[in-house]
Amino acid sequence: MKVILSSRRYHYIGRLSIFLIMVALIAGMVGCGGAAGGSESYTLTITSTAGGTVTTPGTGTYTYDAGTVVNLVATPAAGYRFVNWTGNVGTIANVNAASTTITMNGDYFITAKFQHTPMVAASERHTVGLKADGTVVAVGWNDYGQCDVSGWTNITQVAAGGIYTVGLKSDGTVVAVGYNPGGQCNVSGWTDIVQVATGYGHTVGLKANGTVVAVGYNTYGQCNVSGWTDIVQVAAGLCHTVGLKADGTVVAVGADWCGQCSDVSGWTDIIQIAAGGGNYGGITVGVKANGTVVAVGYNGWGQCNVGGWTLK
Repeated sequence: MKVILSSRRYHYIGRLSIFLIMVALIAGMVGCGGAAGGSESYTLTITSTAGGTVTTPGTGTYTYDAGTVVNLVATPAAGYRFVNWTGNVGTIANVNAASTTITMNGDYFITAKFQHTPMVAASERHTVGLKADGTVVAVGWNDYGQCDVSGWTNITQVAAGGIYTVGLKSDGTVVAVGYNPGGQCNVSGWTDIVQVATGYGHTVGLKANGTVVAVGYNTYGQCNVSGWTDIVQVAAGLCHTVGLKADGTVVAVGADWCGQCSDVSGWTDIIQIAAGGGNYGGITVGVKANGTVVAVGYNGWGQCNVGGWTLK
């Protein structure tokens, strides 16, 4: 009988010992950071103001392990610029950089702040300025109300025509004031515009889908842009219109007195364009991807002599 009791006792003690060892092991795992060896985690909430977005990692709420270094990239919309990061910015590497990092040492809420890009535009007789808050100022000859822009708000780009002023709003619509005999100010129905350009008496708008619209004087066909596609930038001279295509080639319509339209047909690798003109003729200028510059058109004062320029 004693042998039987002794055997049961040792069996019980053995099972109890195994149980206690397992409890000790689990307690040790918890003490080292959790049952599965996991670490503490924190949330990062990201928002942005109007005028841009956070493309990396995006807007919203994300969860990261403690100590994780998270990449941040803020991308402004057309007509806006990145200003800074606000909120819980103590561990952001550079609060003034659109591309930076944040180290996750706690729960953070941050905002990417964007602002209108200040700019100026000028014609022969008036000057226009776009302020960082999206309002506009203008000075100069105002007989036709071309400087009456004090009530404009949410503007992202301005352009100055011969005797009129055009403003692109943040919602893609367009406003215009000033001299309007040719209909160059008739832009109230435009939508989805991302860039505007003005000649002396015609207005051009680039739409988000890469097509182009134009109103105003069309004596030389400078408004015949309805068939254009894949355009990424527009420019307007006195009586001609130029479009930069996504593939780096260029198209142009309008007055071609000095080859300012026809002579761009062979251009390639262009990344930016400009157009000008006066009573003597017109000029079209392009910057190539390698930093060199090309120009065609009236060259009475050597304004096309840019062959030696390197802008890189």
